[in-house]
Amino acid sequence: MRIKGFDKNLCCRGMQYEVGKEYSTDAKNITNDDLCSEAVLHYCDSLQRVHPHYHCDEDNRYCEIEVLGEEVTDGEKYGSNHIKIIREITGEELDVLKGLVNGNTGLFNSGNWNSGNWNSGDWNSGHRNSGYLNSGDRNIGDRNSGDSNSGYRNSGNWNSGDRNSGLFNSCNNSNGIFCNAEDGDIRIFNIHSGMSLSEFRRSKYYEALLSSDFSLTKWVEYTDKEKKEDARKALDEGYLKVFTYKEACATWWSRMSESNRDIIKGIPNFDAGIFEDVTGIKIE
Repeated sequence: MRIKGFDKNLCCRGMQYEVGKEYSTDAKNITNDDLCSEAVLHYCDSLQRVHPHYHCDEDNRYCEIEVLGEEVTDGEKYGSNHIKIIREITGEELDVLKGLVNGNTGLFNSGNWNSGNWNSGDWNSGHRNSGYLNSGDRNIGDRNSGDSNSGYRNSGNWNSGDRNSGLFNSCNNSNGIFCNAEDGDIRIFNIHSGMSLSEFRRSKYYEALLSSDFSLTKWVEYTDKEKKEDARKALDEGYLKVFTYKEACATWWSRMSESNRDIIKGIPNFDAGIFEDVTGIKIE
C-alpha cells in the first residue's frame, strides 16, 4: 500500500488535495536525486514511515494513493510525478495501522494495553519492549523501569539479572537497602574498585560503553511480497524482532571502534573470562 499524509485540511506542503483526483508535477525522467525537490509528490509504503512527517498522534489525515507515473525511492520515502488519491484511510483500519487495538494507546504496538510505542508485550509505557509492565525502553524482561534489560524488575540499564539497584534508597547510585549515602566503592569484575558509580559514569570507561548502541529489539518491516500474500501482515506492517542478551552484546561490540574497545579493556579490574561469561564476547 502507498500512503500519503496530510494535515487536517487534506493539505500537504501548502497544496490542497481531494479524494478521487489525480495530481502531476509534469516533471519527466525523475531520479532519486529528485526526492527532495518539487519534481515529485511524496508518500511512503507504510503508515509508520509517514509518521515522522505527519505524526499519527495529531489531527493529520492519511490516504491510499495510486502511482500513475514514474516512481523513485530511497527505501524510506517515495515520490512520483503522477499520483491519484484513491481513498481516505479512517476508522478501524486506521486504528489497526496505528496499532491502536487490544487496549493500546501508544502507536505501532503488536501487544496489548501499551501506552508507549513499538511494543510487542503488554502493559508497557515505554517503547520497543517485548516484555510486560515496563516503563523503560527496549526491554525483553518484565517490570523494568530502566532500559535494555533482559532480566526483571530492574531500574538500571543493560542488566541480564533481576531486581538490580536495591530497595528503599533515598540517595542516588546505591544498590544497597535503606541507604541514604551513595556507594563509594563499587565492585567492577567482582572486585572493589575504589570508585563510586557516579565517578564511573563520569569516566572515559562509561563513555566508551555508551559509544555503541545496545538494543535487544528491532522493528522489522514485512516485505511488499509478504504484505501482498498475508492480509494481516499488510495491516501489522512489521514485527518486533527480539535478540538474546548475548546477541545484543555481540552487535554492540561489533559496532564499536577499536579505540573504545581498548578503553573498555582498560576498565579497572578487567577480567577477560568474566567479560566473556557476561557478554559472550571472547577477548583474544
